[in-house]
Amino acid sequence: MPTLLLVRHGRSTANTEGLLAGWSPGVALDERGAAQAAALPGRLAELPLSEIVASPLQRCQETIRPLLKARPGLTVHTDERIGECHYGDWTGRKLAELKDEPLMEVVQAHPSAAAFPGGESMRAMQTRAAEAVREWNARVERDHGPDAVYLMCSHGDIIKSLVADALGLHLDLFQRISVEPCSVTAIRYTRLRPYLVRLGDTGDFASLVPREEPPADDAPVGGGAGAP
Repeated sequence: MPTLLLVRHGRSTANTEGLLAGWSPGVALDERGAAQAAALPGRLAELPLSEIVASPLQRCQETIRPLLKARPGLTVHTDERIGECHYGDWTGRKLAELKDEPLMEVVQAHPSAAAFPGGESMRAMQTRAAEAVREWNARVERDHGPDAVYLMCSHGDIIKSLVADALGLHLDLFQRISVEPCSVTAIRYTRLRPYLVRLGDTGDFASLVPREEPPADDAPVGGGAGAP
């Protein structure tokens, strides 16, 4: 079966403003995010991509634009099932405010029980994304063969949930996974099991440099802004 490259969108204006963007319209890449997207074609230059699939949200569409320009033979397939989690009433709110919401503790420690008010549950988010991947695996293998490589550009929580699915981890453990903006995660699917062969690869270790303010113990909902 094919190898899937999961690319998180580049850093967005919502990431730098500390907002939970969700499905808010008009959330674009910031200057750094645009530079990350511009570097993506070079990072993937050696890989023969057969298909590109993306979330419909602007920040994902902007992330793959340089890649599509570099590979004019490819077009993008938009799939809402790999769009961001529907955060409902939390959409557009500051993460600093949300940390005091009782639900945030559930999101951190027991996400399989978390459902956002006016939005969707994290279980539903994972289910729709995993179903999309399995359908695309079958389509890519049918059209391009079992050794094909294809790319999905999506969001932090979606990618983390797909990594958990590939590893056979319960959703309650997915907050232990971290994927930075414009990172590449690779999963090779086989008939019997998936193999995680890359996780959150950016080629940059700046995010590991100790900071004046240590990172919070909680996982960043939506994925975080990456290295400063």
